[in-house]
Amino acid sequence: MRGDGAPHIRRVRWAELALAIGGFGIGTGEFVMMGLLPSIAGNFGVSIPRAGHIVSAYALGVVVGAPLIAVAAARWPRRRLLLALMGLFAVGNFASALAPGYASLMVVRFLAGLPHGAYFGVASLVAASLVPNNERARAVGRMMLGLSGATLAGVPLATWLGQTFGWRAAYVLVGAIGTLTYLLISRCVPRVGPVEGDSPARELTALARKQVWLTLGIGSVGFGGLFCVYSYITPTLTQVAGLPVRYVPFVLVVFGGGMIIGNLVGSWLADRALMRTIGAVLIWNAGVLASFSLVAHHAGMATAVVLLVGTGVAIVPALQIRLMDVAADAQTLAAALNHSAFNIANGLGAWLGGVAIDAGLGWASTGWVGALLAVAGLLIFGVSLSQEARRGRSNTLVPSGASAGPYR
Repeated sequence: MRGDGAPHIRRVRWAELALAIGGFGIGTGEFVMMGLLPSIAGNFGVSIPRAGHIVSAYALGVVVGAPLIAVAAARWPRRRLLLALMGLFAVGNFASALAPGYASLMVVRFLAGLPHGAYFGVASLVAASLVPNNERARAVGRMMLGLSGATLAGVPLATWLGQTFGWRAAYVLVGAIGTLTYLLISRCVPRVGPVEGDSPARELTALARKQVWLTLGIGSVGFGGLFCVYSYITPTLTQVAGLPVRYVPFVLVVFGGGMIIGNLVGSWLADRALMRTIGAVLIWNAGVLASFSLVAHHAGMATAVVLLVGTGVAIVPALQIRLMDVAADAQTLAAALNHSAFNIANGLGAWLGGVAIDAGLGWASTGWVGALLAVAGLLIFGVSLSQEARRGRSNTLVPSGASAGPYR
């Protein structure tokens, strides 16, 4: 759909908006659960920690659904796949609102999580296909603004609805956003046939590429530091910095603002120097996360650093484009797995932060743990660069006209 002129640009922007609203709905549905756990626990007569397993069920759906759907639907046109994914998402959230008990809600939230990773992966490929190659990261970043915007508007609105009218109302809202997205995609995203030669077997070749695994490792480890701090931000600010509980929502809005800045700046940089951006963001994250531990006792300074922690999502569009490049002709699976990696980062960061706190290191220790995760991601990035450099040197030894073999 690449072309010239204002009409084309308007069509592209409408398509990006449709895809971003889907991200807004998915982000709202994923993160609102944290604020509704007490209500759900009380409704079903279970403890809050046990109710937290519902969050894990959704995350498991994301991790499982992304590769399975990407492979099974490899021959589908991407627009049709997006419609199917958003339809499943909407139905899953309406069903969540109707779940009669704890066990049924666990099952429904798992099903609602299945389209999450595949949606973002396919939406990223569609957004990138609508613009020139040197604008791909910015297109992905604009699409991902919906996910960032969910932390600013969607989650507070859904939480308010859930607290005012009961937790089920929040999932009615999320289902309605999914339905709206379905209608917008059907109207605004162009019809394009399936990728020539695409098949489940070809998608699976992504798993044989070392650079795909290394890039996924950067995301699942290096991005975990952000979640390490974010998962415990409320008790850290209230118990260490002495911030009144009523101001915590404001700090979360600040975090969302940092995510939007990170998406815009990170995607702009990635279009200019992809690999340098990935390395620089990992170094930036290590420094910012470490500084959070240093200033956690001061409410004002900690809030300012929370903004900077949010900018760590700058790595998301960069890693998405990197996966598109190294996956060659197996892009759908690789792009979907990127969001499985980020959910692994979510779980890993929260778990390691909890280990540090339980070990008596204090709430503020999450910043140091997060910084170590960013450094670990930087080490994986270094391995990726080293392997790529060795491959480049080996290619120079291949005689003219001979094949250097597949990218591995």
